[in-house]
Amino acid sequence: MDERRTVKVSKYLSKHLRHQPERIGLVLDEGGWVEIDTLIAAATAHGFRFTREELDHVVAANDKKRFAIEGTRIRASQGHSVEVDLGLPPATPPPYLYHGTVDRNLDAIRSEGLRPMNRHDVHLSADRETATRVGARRGRPVVLSVDTGAMHRDGHVFHVSANGVWLTKGVPPQYLRFPEPH
Repeated sequence: MDERRTVKVSKYLSKHLRHQPERIGLVLDEGGWVEIDTLIAAATAHGFRFTREELDHVVAANDKKRFAIEGTRIRASQGHSVEVDLGLPPATPPPYLYHGTVDRNLDAIRSEGLRPMNRHDVHLSADRETATRVGARRGRPVVLSVDTGAMHRDGHVFHVSANGVWLTKGVPPQYLRFPEPH
């Protein structure tokens, strides 16, 4: 399977397992799971064909581990804008986590902190390199440090997804450390 096809199938899965399952007639269960055969049949019925082998390749090859397979079911690991309960237990974060963004968002972040926007949670990375890659999707990346140790002590709840992304409902500005301007 070539790289272009892998990306195309991955984007299709993200769209329909995270944001618009109803667009192709899917109904996710409360945990975000759907039967793989149901997904493939729905995609085919809506003009996007892929095989189980292609699906398995996309899941295995995705460096961010965006999808999880359990038995005969699949779901997105996190990043949903539709209502799901991933069933993740609260977790104690490391003292600092990181968030990748771009310059144009910094004024709003300084005043409002990090908000989930159209998702359920704010996504934080365990290392600067990952946060840099996340920010780079929107332009020249800016990496913010998040004092998650202080947030946790102050009662904020964290979860960690199966693929290592840290999730929290929001990050108030006082917990953010901004890089020095260039």
